[in-house]
Amino acid sequence: MAVVASIRRQVQLCIGKVGLPVGSLVYVRQGRRENSALAYDEDWLASTARFNVSADLQLMAGHQSHKAASLHDSVFHGAIADTAPDAWGRRVIARDHAKRRKGDPQLPALTEMDYLLAVDDFSRVGALRLRDPDGTWQRTTTDGQRSTPPLIELERVFLASRAVERGDETAEDLRYLQGKGTSLGGMRPKCTLIDEDGRLAIGKFPSVGDARSVTRGEVLALKLAALAGIDAAPARIVLLGEVPVAVIGRFDRDQADGRIPYQSAASLLQASREDDRSYTEIADAIRANGYAPAQDVRQLWRRLVFNLLITNVDDHLQNHGFLHVAHGQWRLAPAFDINPFPDKERESKTWLSEQDGPITDVGMLLARAAYFGLDQAQARAVLAEVHAAVANWRQVALSAEVGLRQVELDDFAPAFEHEQMAQVDSLLR
Repeated sequence: MAVVASIRRQVQLCIGKVGLPVGSLVYVRQGRRENSALAYDEDWLASTARFNVSADLQLMAGHQSHKAASLHDSVFHGAIADTAPDAWGRRVIARDHAKRRKGDPQLPALTEMDYLLAVDDFSRVGALRLRDPDGTWQRTTTDGQRSTPPLIELERVFLASRAVERGDETAEDLRYLQGKGTSLGGMRPKCTLIDEDGRLAIGKFPSVGDARSVTRGEVLALKLAALAGIDAAPARIVLLGEVPVAVIGRFDRDQADGRIPYQSAASLLQASREDDRSYTEIADAIRANGYAPAQDVRQLWRRLVFNLLITNVDDHLQNHGFLHVAHGQWRLAPAFDINPFPDKERESKTWLSEQDGPITDVGMLLARAAYFGLDQAQARAVLAEVHAAVANWRQVALSAEVGLRQVELDDFAPAFEHEQMAQVDSLLR
């Protein structure tokens, strides 16, 4: 009988700019079975700064184990998994590994721990950091080098990313892209970068398969969100020749480059990617864990109206986030990854409630407004503000900040001009 190889890796979990030790993270793989465990340090549990870094952990001594709930879920606890590379980052890491394995067939297969540790420490999402027993931050570049590129290097990143999409990348392209991915994203090509003001940002590139200007569409959505009274990540278009790149500010760093703890709504709800979860559950979690719950549940309802009216149907739980304020209390993070989908049915991925199912019309939202702390007069006032912002989409789209051309507006019109906008217009008369 063949002996099943076992892999065990232990790293120190730390937090913040100074790297305060939080606990010990252990990853174990035996054959196809894998799990992880976290044990909080005694000093962290005794500290006045302590808080529970992930909703699926408890502030107590001893190892707390975690297994993936499904093939699509992480082997790590939620807030740790939130810092892992997204689908694009995983693609770059896997391609690089495959190329190196051709030259060295003895190179072992990648583990989930390898993916987690491949993220650049400087730009890892949130405040959690990983350090080897010898004190080395994972992943850290050598002295005198940096993995997170400045804005001026954006074209080089774009060309390397485009090569990966086409499948004709070089080993140098892959080496250059290593660690530049981000957890806040998805399958589209992107990178973390340092903006002109020295702050962290995400650069999102057009994809080879785009039928419309998706990057300008995302900046348009974020600009409209701000006009609709939504706390949204700052966004603008940067041109590489004629290639429009969306540059979106990171909200998990403060003015002094301090790291702000982050967890996704999926982590807060301890949700499997295979479960249907709802916005009323998010509202419940905000009330249980929120720093300003009344304000945040009303803001959440405003975002639901906005998503419906711009046809943003990619509203899964990883696309909603929370930032830690103090003493285990969390605030709704600025809106990010919101896009108009003119070619999709107007149906949310996340349900409104278990009884209601997916959001498909504004009447559902008005009927549930009280659950989000709004009476009908307040709800109608929010509806009017969001409708006015979205109705102005053509003017904003043509502005210098977004830069869509008149001939491109027809590509996006079905996302903004539809029966739900007309229904809101009738309700407000």
